Amino acid sequence: MKKIFGFCLLLLLNHVNAQDTSAANELQQKAQRWVAGLKIDDKAKAEKVQQAIVAHLTAVRDWHNSHPFTQVPAGLNPATGNRLSDLDRQLIVCSSKPSTIHTSLMDVLNAGLNKEQVAFILDQYTIGKVAFTLKGYEAIVPDLTEKERAEIRKNLEQAREQAIDYKSMKEISAIFEIYKTKCEQYLNNNGRNWRQLFKNYVDKVKAEKEKKKDGAL
Repeated sequence: MKKIFGFCLLLLLNHVNAQDTSAANELQQKAQRWVAGLKIDDKAKAEKVQQAIVAHLTAVRDWHNSHPFTQVPAGLNPATGNRLSDLDRQLIVCSSKPSTIHTSLMDVLNAGLNKEQVAFILDQYTIGKVAFTLKGYEAIVPDLTEKERAEIRKNLEQAREQAIDYKSMKEISAIFEIYKTKCEQYLNNNGRNWRQLFKNYVDKVKAEKEKKKDGAL
């Protein structure tokens, strides 16, 4: 019986180690792809950036995996009056990670890369959400001014940098939602009616779909 138990334990440990190795290799490959996209001629600089990204991705993953949402009580969200969702609770516990996880990465990126290259790396983390979301605002508000566009971009870029410290795309999207709300409040506070603008956009999209549908018949 002891031999069987020992054999089973060995199999389990081997399986866990294999999973850990696979996960580590996946993060290494992801960082390598991102840095390759920068086309850095200096190999030492590229390696330093790559290892900083790997260390950051690993720290974010490990914190997320070792801090389930259940560590945050299922209480009330004081801002809305609604009960905290599981995603709210996960965001809270993941936002409590040491700030050095973030600053250690950003210090390396800002020291070794230019502004456009740093933005490229942050866009890899967040699958290009800044450009995608800004394009949405431009579609909903066709006469968006340069001042409004700059304010919206500033908010979205803040969302992007904050969002890199979260593991899942649901969490990243939730961070962007916080800043999208700020964008919409900004528009409302400066003479726009976001609710009406959004309704007009939805109505326009529906009308275009109906027109295409009628044309196909």
